[in-house]
Amino acid sequence: MKPDRLADGVYRVAAKIGNRDLFEGIWPIPDGVMLNSYVIKGSNKSVLIDMVKDWDGALAAVDQQLESLSLAKGKLDYIVINHMEPDHTGSMVKIVEKYPDVQILCSDKAVSLIKHFYKIEKNVRAVKDGEKLDLGGKTLQFFMTPNIHWPETMMTFLMEDGILFSCDAFGSFGRYDKCFDDEQSEEELVHLASETERYYANIVSSFSSFVLRGIAKLDGLDIKVVAPSHGVVWRSEPNKIIDWYKRLATYMQGPREKEVTVVWSSMYGNTEALLSSIVEGIKSEGVVAHVLQVPQTHGSFVLEKVWRSEGLVIGMPTYEYKMFPPMYHVLDILERSHVQGRKTLRFGSFGWSGGAQKQFDEFATAMKLDCKGVIEYQGSPSEEDKKKAYELAKAMAKEIKG
Repeated sequence: MKPDRLADGVYRVAAKIGNRDLFEGIWPIPDGVMLNSYVIKGSNKSVLIDMVKDWDGALAAVDQQLESLSLAKGKLDYIVINHMEPDHTGSMVKIVEKYPDVQILCSDKAVSLIKHFYKIEKNVRAVKDGEKLDLGGKTLQFFMTPNIHWPETMMTFLMEDGILFSCDAFGSFGRYDKCFDDEQSEEELVHLASETERYYANIVSSFSSFVLRGIAKLDGLDIKVVAPSHGVVWRSEPNKIIDWYKRLATYMQGPREKEVTVVWSSMYGNTEALLSSIVEGIKSEGVVAHVLQVPQTHGSFVLEKVWRSEGLVIGMPTYEYKMFPPMYHVLDILERSHVQGRKTLRFGSFGWSGGAQKQFDEFATAMKLDCKGVIEYQGSPSEEDKKKAYELAKAMAKEIKG
C-alpha cells in the first residue's frame, strides 16, 4: 500500500487485516478490518498518530509507508496515542526502537498503561484537555473523550486542515481499497453501512452516553475530515458519520427504529414450529422483522440488529431446567452491551419440565425489558398456541409502529 494524502503534509498509513482472527478475540470480521495510522509533517516537527498491532504483517506494511514519507530510522519527533488498546499500540516497542528519541504524547490515564503494557517510561508525557502542539504550520489540539471506549481515550484535531483523528470513534469493520468515503461504490457503501452499525454495536454501544458527551464536546470545531482508526476516512460528508454515531448512541435509551429482531433457537423443531406465526404477526403490521437463528448466527450480528430495533422476540426451548445455552450466551452479550427497554416477547417449548422462563426473567429484569407476553408449551405447539403467538406479535408490532 501507498500512503493516502489527506492534505498537504498529512497522510494515512494503513494496513488491511484479513478474516483469520476474531476482533478483540470475540467478534468475527468476515471482510477483515482496516488499521489506520496517520502522519503529519509540519515545517519543524513530524508526528505519528496512533500505531498498529503487528497483525497479518501490519507493521511491515506501515514501516514501508513511513519510509516512503522520509520517516526512516530516527526521523520522527512525536507519537500521539489517542487510545491504548493493543490494535493501536501493539507495535509501540518496535516503533520506539526505530525512533529512540521520539516523544510519546497521551492522556494522563494512558501514562501508566504504557508503562504496564509495554514497560516504557522514558519520553512519555501526558497532555491536557485543550492543549495545543505547534509542528510548524500544523497545530494539533487534544480533547479528552474518556470511555469511547476506554477511560484514557482522547481525540486529536488538526486545526489548520480541520481533520479530526478520532481513533475508535466513527470507525467501522471491513477492508476498503479506496481511502475516502466519496471513493466507495454504491455496493461498498451498503456494506460500509452494515459494518459501521455492527462495529458500533459490538465495540462502542456500552459507552453510548459517553459517545453523546464526546460529540457534544466537539460541537465548536470546524471538522472538515473525520479520520478514524478503522474503516474509511470521511471527507465529503464528515458530519454524516458524526450524526450517524449520534443516532446509534440514542438507541440505548430510545427512540429506536420501528423494527423487530427475532432471535430463535430450536433443538428438535418444536420451538421453530411457532416461528412463522410470530413473524407473520409482525409483518402483518408492515413492520420489518430481522430473523436470526442461534448458534448458527454469531452474537455479533445478532447484537447489530437488536441494537437498532425497538422490538425483540426471543424463541428458545428449555434445556435441562434452564435456558438453551446458545441463547443464554447471546442474552449475556446483549446485557453486557446495555441493550435495554425493548418491547419483548418470548416463546419456546419444553419437554418433561420447564425452567427457561425463570432464567429469562432474570435477564428481562436486568435489561428492563417491556415484556408483552410469553407463549410456552410442552412438546409441540397447538393451534391455539400459534394463534396466540400471531396475535401477541401483531399487537406488539402495532404498538411499535405507533
